[in-house]
Amino acid sequence: MTLLSQASRHASRSLQGIARAPLRWAQACWRVLHFGALILALAITPSSYRRENRQAMARHLYMDTVPLLPWFTLLSAVISLVLTRIVVVTAISYGLTQYALEMLIRVLVLELIPLTAALFVALRCTIPHGADLAAMRRDGTLDALRRQGIDPVGRELLPRVVAGVFSTTMLAALSCVVAMVLAYIGVYGFTWAGLPGYTRMFGQVFNPAVTLVFGLKTALFSLAVSLMPMAGGLYESTGDGSRTSAELQGLVRVFAVLLLIELASLVGNYY
Repeated sequence: MTLLSQASRHASRSLQGIARAPLRWAQACWRVLHFGALILALAITPSSYRRENRQAMARHLYMDTVPLLPWFTLLSAVISLVLTRIVVVTAISYGLTQYALEMLIRVLVLELIPLTAALFVALRCTIPHGADLAAMRRDGTLDALRRQGIDPVGRELLPRVVAGVFSTTMLAALSCVVAMVLAYIGVYGFTWAGLPGYTRMFGQVFNPAVTLVFGLKTALFSLAVSLMPMAGGLYESTGDGSRTSAELQGLVRVFAVLLLIELASLVGNYY
């Protein structure tokens, strides 16, 4: 009888947890939207760029972008070379060589590179920053800044968000250029003969609608990986209070949102 009652209580708690899950996600989305509006207001306020805040922003822009550039460029180059070789060999075997380059541009530049850049920045920068902010909130650092007359959002959060947006955009742009160059070399080799056809095909792929979707997707990726971990670190409490728990929660939510944005972009591009 005791085991039966324990199982019943456990099932009841599980059902309650499942029922509350949509509410928790709705609350998290509202907090992210509220935090995004707050960051936007601070970003357009001249007082947010006082000397101390400018120094913090410059430091985060450098630390969140420059150390990542060589490694992510190398990663994107390896991915581009491998996919280019696979696609070219497959296209030749099926007699579809004329479609190989267009498929490479669509897969690499339109879909894979922006998503990879967003995940790379999230894992290396913004999610650890969110865990740091959660620790600062728990140990009273943010409250200490308020008592000193310093806005912790403008001093600690705004530089991290701006750096995350800038880093994601920079990595995606640079890696797209690397992927385009390597795709051209993989198909045509080291010659200028294929450049007119390549530019014509590139213009056909990046028509105004696709370019708009690509720009919006990259912007939404950068905002998602920058705002969500910071909002979680500022407002939410983790299950066991550990840094690992904060980072795992941030990773799951960021990945879910990136997946939704990617699905929406696929619908916009191909349907």
